[in-house]
Amino acid sequence: MSELNFCAPCILGVEGICANDLRFNGIENVKAENGRVLFSGDFNTLARANLISRYSERIQILLAEFSVASFDDLFEGVKGIEWERFIAENDAFPVKGSCLDSDIHSVSDCQKIIKKAVADRLSLKYGLNWFEETGSVHQIQFLLRNNRVSILLDTSGEGLHKRGYRAESNDAPIKETLAAVMVDLMRVRSNHFVVDPMCGSGTLLIESALKALKIAPGINRSFSAECWKQIPESVWKEERERALSEINYDCKFKAIGYDIDERALEVAANNAERAGVADRIEFKKRDIRDFSFDSDYQTTIVNPPYGERLLDVDEAEKLYKIMGSHFIKQKGKTYGIITADDDFEKIFGRKADKRRKLYNGTLKCQFYMYLKN
Repeated sequence: MSELNFCAPCILGVEGICANDLRFNGIENVKAENGRVLFSGDFNTLARANLISRYSERIQILLAEFSVASFDDLFEGVKGIEWERFIAENDAFPVKGSCLDSDIHSVSDCQKIIKKAVADRLSLKYGLNWFEETGSVHQIQFLLRNNRVSILLDTSGEGLHKRGYRAESNDAPIKETLAAVMVDLMRVRSNHFVVDPMCGSGTLLIESALKALKIAPGINRSFSAECWKQIPESVWKEERERALSEINYDCKFKAIGYDIDERALEVAANNAERAGVADRIEFKKRDIRDFSFDSDYQTTIVNPPYGERLLDVDEAEKLYKIMGSHFIKQKGKTYGIITADDDFEKIFGRKADKRRKLYNGTLKCQFYMYLKN
């Protein structure tokens, strides 16, 4: 198998973090672009990226990119791809995608054209007139933007934010990949003590523990490409063993999560158990009004229920004032707070040392970081 080109879509604004994570794990030719990170490698690279990437939404094989002005252009471009390298006679190859700002704008028509082009190519290669598609799934994806199309093959299956530990969650949980970005921005390391005073289902604390212990976020889940005949089982075995060998159980990391909802605390504890970090995180019932410091040195990361998320604006602002009175500037204490409220700093009572625009789903937020003592 010759070298493959890969694409890792990610949350807008975190491309650099995603790229550095891949580089740190020995992946080569990494290039950050708007909303995605490109890299290259072999099947081991494919497996490793799926297992270790904390910030990617999924890992795709980038098969081709070309300009299209008509459906004929799309058909011929897709038919010219060597689909037989990846799709066997009985494999399924569904198609999905999106169109934006292009002369071709019908998603359903593009799906039909691409499906037919792939089927025609495979028909010539395998001498078949009909494909049962009863084998492993090879999800074809297309992105058509400004008359230029990207043709991709998904290798992840479920999005990489689904680590496998969050079987349950509270209302409006933060996405695992976004939580991991917040943890990275707060510089959480193996010797840190992390606190979340409104922990909900525990995602921020679990992602903190996974990073601190160097546990690959995908170690406890499967990926669609694991079923592909083209990839030897030994590749996945080798990369899982590599990921397991990187875990650092000797680190001093500890965390504690508080919430007023006993059910949420129960869910969080169960999630931490599934993630393999239950011995590092303690969960207790406590109101934010009773917040106090648990250690001389601690990092507080919180996703408060804001405006469009759970509370109305007035209630959310009351909460920010309470937080401001407790999250005081003190040696050894750092804070990271995400919210969509542009007036947060004014209500909280202190300007952040740094802030970063992040997207919680489609909701534009700011992550306010208080790092200076």
